[in-house]
Amino acid sequence: MPLSRRQIIAYVVLAVAVIAVGARYVFTSHGSDGSAGKTLVLSSASPAPPAALPSPSPSAPDVVVYVCGAVRSPGVVRLPSTARVADALQIAGGATSSAELSAVNLAARLTDGQQIIVPRRGEASAAGSVAAPAASAAGGSTVAAAPININTASLEELDGLDGVGPATAQKIIDYRTANGGFKTIDEIKEVPGIGDAKFAAMKDSITV
Repeated sequence: MPLSRRQIIAYVVLAVAVIAVGARYVFTSHGSDGSAGKTLVLSSASPAPPAALPSPSPSAPDVVVYVCGAVRSPGVVRLPSTARVADALQIAGGATSSAELSAVNLAARLTDGQQIIVPRRGEASAAGSVAAPAASAAGGSTVAAAPININTASLEELDGLDGVGPATAQKIIDYRTANGGFKTIDEIKEVPGIGDAKFAAMKDSITV
């Protein structure tokens, strides 16, 4: 059946509308692709460099300690600040067979100027074998070391007393051997070379 003029016009208008919608869809898709392309370009920029790591702190200085008593090589030794009492004993040749290691805190940290006394078995008076430095680095109050028994102390321990050198230390040992030991700490003044002044300097550091 032939189409009327009105139907032909309606079909033409509909076709134009369909074409217009299709063209708009194509244009919108193209614009969207372009935006995506721009987004990809922007996101491809190089990342910012990572922050620098903090510089390591300088290592702590070594400590110097005095190891004496029942060790094979008593003397002054230098160790890293992270060392323990056990490390100091190892540097000093290790403990002798007569050492009473149970009286020593082998795990204690070292401090500069420290005195480490390893007592012999039976030297109960030498308890507190790890003595602190005589004074703090800032000139603080004095910390007294554990007194040593002048009847059982070794030559090295006696040599560490104020005013006593190796020769006087040997005289102390000779005197106690000849006289069966000291009855009181004052009796040490009978040893040649030890007068009132030296006794005053050492009296707080000795016992019997």
